[in-house]
Amino acid sequence: MNSNEKILSKFYTAFANGDAKSMCECYHSNIKFTDPIFRLLVGNDVCQMWKMLFVKSKETIKVEFSIGKIDQYRGSATWIATYKFGKKNRKVINKVYSEFQFKDGLIIKQFDHFNMWLWSKQAFGIIGYLFGWTGYFQRKIEEKASLSLKKYQNAS
Repeated sequence: MNSNEKILSKFYTAFANGDAKSMCECYHSNIKFTDPIFRLLVGNDVCQMWKMLFVKSKETIKVEFSIGKIDQYRGSATWIATYKFGKKNRKVINKVYSEFQFKDGLIIKQFDHFNMWLWSKQAFGIIGYLFGWTGYFQRKIEEKASLSLKKYQNAS
């Protein structure tokens, strides 16, 4: 197992254990993270996002992962997160494909990809089914996620 495989294994094992601190040890200080909900996060905001998500999931999150192809500069993984979402505690099973770039033995970029409409159908029920594919609805989810992260950071 090369060093990048080890860092991804540590990252996802920590993820599966709800250990944001160990996940963040895998990130370069200049980490850039993108996904369909948070769009772009940089630096410590990435770690704060994971901490917030673990708090909000109330330890109900279950993560399964498979590390893909990895070389000296890039890597990938697929993972499935199962958790309860929102006030109605809707069950969400989110299937994610992640791409990584490495620098100095750490993750410097993480690009998470998943189907936002499928996610929103599970997270918001009929409203997500009807509107989750629209840019307007997706921007509203992004705005709410950003606001939640700011509130979490201010309270921490």
